[in-house]
Parts: sequence; C-alpha cells; structure tokens
Amino acid sequence: MTFTEQANKIFCQAIADYHLTDSVDEPIRNPYERGTIEYSLYLKCWIDTVQWHFEDIIRDPQIDPVEALSLKRRIDRSNQDRTDLVEDIDSYFRQKYSEVTPLANARLNTESPAWAVDRLSILALKIYHMQEQVDRTDAEEEHRERCRMKLDVLLEQQKDLSTAIDQLLEDIAEGRKYMKVYRQMKMYNDPATNPVLYKKN
Repeated sequence: MTFTEQANKIFCQAIADYHLTDSVDEPIRNPYERGTIEYSLYLKCWIDTVQWHFEDIIRDPQIDPVEALSLKRRIDRSNQDRTDLVEDIDSYFRQKYSEVTPLANARLNTESPAWAVDRLSILALKIYHMQEQVDRTDAEEEHRERCRMKLDVLLEQQKDLSTAIDQLLEDIAEGRKYMKVYRQMKMYNDPATNPVLYKKN
C-alpha cells in the first residue's frame, strides 16, 4: 500500500466517523496509537471535517451575531491546530528521510509533503460532500448532473495529487529532491505581532 492509499483510507474513515453524529461538538475518538503517522492523519482529517461544518454554520444568514463571533474564535483555533499538525506531519517525514543524502543535483519541491497531504485531506472532504449532492433526492436532476461532473473532476484531482505525493516521497527517499520546512509564523494569532493585541498592553 502506498502512503497516499493509506492516507486516503484513513481520511475516509475519519469523515465517516464524524458523520455518525454530524456534530461539531462530538469528541474525537482516534482509533490509532498516539505518536504514529496514522494517528496524525486521522486527527488531521477530523480537524478539517469539523472546520468544514463550522464554515457551513457561520454562513447561515440568520445566525446570532454573538454565536457567530464565538464560532469565528473556534475557526481561528481550528486553523492554528491544522497548521500545527501539518508541521508535525512534516517533522515525521523529515525524521523518516533524515539519513538520506541528497544527490548533488537534488531539487527543492514547491511545497513540503505535509502541505500536499493537507490538500489531499480537503479533497477527501470535497468528494464526500459532492457525492452527497449527487445522491440528493430533493434536488433537481440538473443540479445532480452538475455535481456529478464536479465529482468526476475531484476524483481525477485526487488520483493525480495522490500520484504526485507518492512520487515526491519517492524522490526524497532516493535523494532526487530534498525537504526544507518553513514554519507558518501566523502573525495575527500572536499577541506579540498582532498590533490590535499588543497595542492594548
């Protein structure tokens, strides 16, 4: 099983587990051992799935403003958790390939493996929810057909991205590419760099 075959399987599992209750307040029950890549992949997709539904809820035009502000705070925390976890996954890859000596002509990839995995997790969510639209019995056939066409594109995109990630990991393992990881350094979450926050002190 390739890395992305494993990842896509875990992403589908996390999404299905979330939708057993379909509640943003449902506590996660990660079935994998803490510290493993499987644990991180499941947690990554769970965070993405909860945030997907946060984004649905906050777009309700009738949402109470106080509730919306509280939800915005939860989205901010979720975004930070997501970023931190992507960096943890990159640390896993960096450790895994730490003994590989890059070839003299090795090249740097445009993004790290974990940020590509981040996109793969989001794709799994898009596919799940687009399939929901295809299967709707309360929608017009025209709507379902448009969604079928979009679903076909998403499935092709998932296949291509999976292939690209597996090829990138193979290139890193063989020394043809090398990893550099840059921390995101989100300034608006940091009281020391967000002027709205530090000017209040």
